[in-house]
Amino acid sequence: MTCPITAGVDGTEESLAALAWAAREAVRRKLALRVVHAWRYQTHEALEAIEAADPEVQVGWAREAVGEAARTVTERYPELEVSTDVLEGDSVDSLVAAAAEAEMLVLGSRGHSRVVGFLVGSVGQQVIVESARPVVLVRAGDEAASEAAGREIVVGQQGEPEDGAEALRFAFETAAARGATVRAVRAWTLPPLFAYSPGSLKLLDEAGGMEPYERKALTAALQPWRERFPDVPVTEHVEMGSAGQVLLSMATGAQLMVVGRRAHRTAVGARIGSVAHGVLHHAGCPVAVVPQA
Repeated sequence: MTCPITAGVDGTEESLAALAWAAREAVRRKLALRVVHAWRYQTHEALEAIEAADPEVQVGWAREAVGEAARTVTERYPELEVSTDVLEGDSVDSLVAAAAEAEMLVLGSRGHSRVVGFLVGSVGQQVIVESARPVVLVRAGDEAASEAAGREIVVGQQGEPEDGAEALRFAFETAAARGATVRAVRAWTLPPLFAYSPGSLKLLDEAGGMEPYERKALTAALQPWRERFPDVPVTEHVEMGSAGQVLLSMATGAQLMVVGRRAHRTAVGARIGSVAHGVLHHAGCPVAVVPQA
């Protein structure tokens, strides 16, 4: 069964930009689009004053809003199959469940509805942590022009080849659908003295030093994806520095930034890694966060 691309909307400028991004991607990939709104019954004196205390009234508003949002894309892309859903319950749980049934979930990077919406700051980050599928964050003001030819799909790769396989897969699939170039970025730093071992020193000696070793590691990670997507141009970029800073330096020329993530469990709950966190907060282009196996 083919999964749709799902966009979460809450009526804000950010979520409508996310919806437009999701619609364009669905058209390119020849997938259906599902538009969802996370809703929970609200009780408040202000709502009672305008006779909106009835849950049916509130859910009716939500259905009308999501339907209107969907019409903005069906009018522009009449060939696109679009469905809508109002998901009642906890925002995080609802959106994570929607993501599980989707090719990807697309959200506005900052958005909220004062009455029945969800916060895409705290809630959005928690959805990223919990989602088993890629989550794309889109800022307000993002337009189709940002996907023009010459702008790259930038993807970060670290560790062993299998560590970033899902992020690379997502980047290559997106580039293939858009006719874009993939810029694969691997950042490296000098390890502390105690990190050296006879085995690691032998590998570094055989590679000719740290940077050649990192270049070989990136080339090895990219090899299966080059073979699978032979028509996708690839630029390899290896640079000394922190992964977050190196990736952000590439954001200006990117139409999409792709990062992998493993959720880090702490005493105060799960958090995304520092690289994904930094890119999400500072990159001006849309960011796709892809869970790693």
